[in-house]
Amino acid sequence: MKQLETQPAAFNVTLAPNDAHRLASLRGQFDDNLRLIEGRLNVEIRSRDNFFAVYGDPGPAKHAADTLHNLYRETAHFSVVTPEEVHLHLRQFESTISMDQLAKNTEQVTDLDNFSVIRTKKGSIKPRGLNQQRYVRSIQTHDINFGVGPAGTGKTYLAVACAVEALLRDEVERILLVRPAVEAGERLGFLPGDLAQKVDPYLRPLYDALHEMLGFETVAKLQERNVIEIAPLAYMRGRTLNGAYIILDESQNTTREQMKMFLTRIGFGSTAVITGDMSQIDLPRGVNSGLVHACEVLKNVEEISFTHFESRDVVRHSIVQSIVDAYDAFDKENQLT
Repeated sequence: MKQLETQPAAFNVTLAPNDAHRLASLRGQFDDNLRLIEGRLNVEIRSRDNFFAVYGDPGPAKHAADTLHNLYRETAHFSVVTPEEVHLHLRQFESTISMDQLAKNTEQVTDLDNFSVIRTKKGSIKPRGLNQQRYVRSIQTHDINFGVGPAGTGKTYLAVACAVEALLRDEVERILLVRPAVEAGERLGFLPGDLAQKVDPYLRPLYDALHEMLGFETVAKLQERNVIEIAPLAYMRGRTLNGAYIILDESQNTTREQMKMFLTRIGFGSTAVITGDMSQIDLPRGVNSGLVHACEVLKNVEEISFTHFESRDVVRHSIVQSIVDAYDAFDKENQLT
């Protein structure tokens, strides 16, 4: 990194308060975080103490300045800024949009003064990127929420985190995890064990998240008391759920009838989060997805929130984004031929 010189800068950023530890976290080891921003946006960052100057084309330079500002805010809550965090902030704006669109979007990102942090027994969870922030805020302010998008965007993980936080705050009395068991045709009787054991393989991602946030022993005790309940979608018919946090995962594999049935189970004091990936529908040929249908039917219902994730929201290994994009491009090409 070069020391600040007297020549004018495209964008100047003064980070307050002037905290040496937070500034070191922002920079990263050997200024790796700053170099990552420079390389990805083709800008030059010069600094002295808590003053940063960004040189480059207006759109990328402004985005780099906003990224520095937003990342520094987060150091007040999290002591380490990893290259992965920087990567996720930058990726929000790496698409085919024009520079004018880029400038508009960067203005939106700066409005993160009250960014959501989810508190769980095992620690705090920070939504990564603008879309995850919007998703969590929507869950916190709406009774019914849809999170739609490709694998690896945090849809299910954040839904479970919000459910755990609500349970720990006594905002709900129980958590209900629901998933359609499409692979077994919803006919689970031939599988060994009780209901929980029959459905367990399909709910493993939800269990993994719960164990990470609450611990194995706590999850087991809450299941024994039916505070955490698991159920295949077929077992939801006829129930009315009050004071519950309900997560329907893999909802792209529901039928229209199942989705309507699920949505009409929700009672007073309950929150429902429906997650799914429309590109991974496993229903039999000719059976329409309840998720696709619901997104069309309910899109104008103000009380229901919809968050649509894209490949740039993927928070797994960066290659996952490339895989998602490759499949999308292949599907579009084959639809045209």
